[in-house]
Amino acid sequence: MISQDKQLHFLLIPLLSQSHIIPLTDFAKLLAQHEINVSIITTPLNAQRYKSLITHSLNFNLKIQLIPLHFPCEELGLPKGCENMDSLPSTNLYKEFFLACESLKQPLEEIIQKMETKPSCIISTGGLYWTQEIADKFKIPRYVFQTISCFALLCSQEIEIRNSQLPNVATTKQSDDVQSVVHQIKWSQNLARGTLINTFNELEPFYVDEYKKIMKNVFCVGPVSLCNKKIDEIVNRGNEGSIDNEYSYLTWLNTMKPKSVVYVSFGSLCHISFLQIKEIGLGLESSNVPFIWIIRGLNVSSEVEKWLSDENFEEKVKGRGIIIKGWAPQLMILSHTSIGGFLTHCGWNSTLEGITCGVPMITFPMFADQYYNEKLIVDFLKIGIRVATEEKNRVLEKKEEVEKAINQLMDEGLESEERRKKAKELAIMSKEAMQESGSSYLNIKSLIQDVM
Repeated sequence: MISQDKQLHFLLIPLLSQSHIIPLTDFAKLLAQHEINVSIITTPLNAQRYKSLITHSLNFNLKIQLIPLHFPCEELGLPKGCENMDSLPSTNLYKEFFLACESLKQPLEEIIQKMETKPSCIISTGGLYWTQEIADKFKIPRYVFQTISCFALLCSQEIEIRNSQLPNVATTKQSDDVQSVVHQIKWSQNLARGTLINTFNELEPFYVDEYKKIMKNVFCVGPVSLCNKKIDEIVNRGNEGSIDNEYSYLTWLNTMKPKSVVYVSFGSLCHISFLQIKEIGLGLESSNVPFIWIIRGLNVSSEVEKWLSDENFEEKVKGRGIIIKGWAPQLMILSHTSIGGFLTHCGWNSTLEGITCGVPMITFPMFADQYYNEKLIVDFLKIGIRVATEEKNRVLEKKEEVEKAINQLMDEGLESEERRKKAKELAIMSKEAMQESGSSYLNIKSLIQDVM
């Protein structure tokens, strides 16, 4: 219990991307359960997507508020309404998007200046280096919330060290820009009071210990998705009712045998070529394994729509496969008893959700930390298999590789049983970490004490 005269106010600032907003919003609920006042900086359209959070907070007397700031889309060359990275029509607009995010600095400072209760701390996700300047200005401690694993953080650190030892080479203007941003992120992280990581000690103990040797004040506080216990929380996590007849797939899942269905999803930011989507679809079809396949955002192109129609694909797999175009409640689907495998891009949020649900994975990384996560899943945790069995510069994964990986994961052999057993053990460990007296629960308590 926190006494009234020491009531804490945490200000949370996520990068405006689902991969950052979702875990930081989950963490807000965990903090509020410890009687912390929490404010989350957002924008008008993102606030609409997370209005269920406020409804839940009111119902359970949690002190969470959203503070929407105007997001200057058109002023900085973005299409109207692009307030989240998953709404960008092209990856070529990332630079403009980050500049628009940085432009929130001044209005945020004005908001803090007017607050009756000064924030006790700022918690912002890794890429928002400018939030350290705000923290310094108002003399507020800042904590970095990392949305990737300790293993990935260590791998990135090692690569940075090795690159620094290479001879200097001519660089382009773009690489200079990137290097400047990387430098600012590193600078802000070194000045932060501490680092919060959405992982749990028992998942990657060696890598947690190693990371603590190079970073001060590290708190493993995950998996934060486990704060969602009520059906409405799980269904609306990350979005609101964007599926027509959203429970139809649940009715279908209820008719499937336990552990018989593969869930296929590649997150909110992976832009997949038409040819690759076609190969994934053909691999799913030829595997003869039941599946739910999520195709999101820009991946639902006119080419994809035409191919699905010309091939009569949905009719061919009717009764065995379902395609959902757009958003789907991933956590609810993964936790269903009929799900036996997860074909994933290996984003850290998705990886953790697969782990908490005890679902073995087929790894299909596409960029950034996803390749590190694949290695953690397959080689260290041993709860998954790769789509590609050999290391190479892969341009296109063929349908035969997709089919083989699905059948290998879902078969009843000894290796598959061992993967299922390990996945189940990790799921139990993840829940224990978040329970009272669990490692992550205690780390959240320690964080609160650190702020006090």
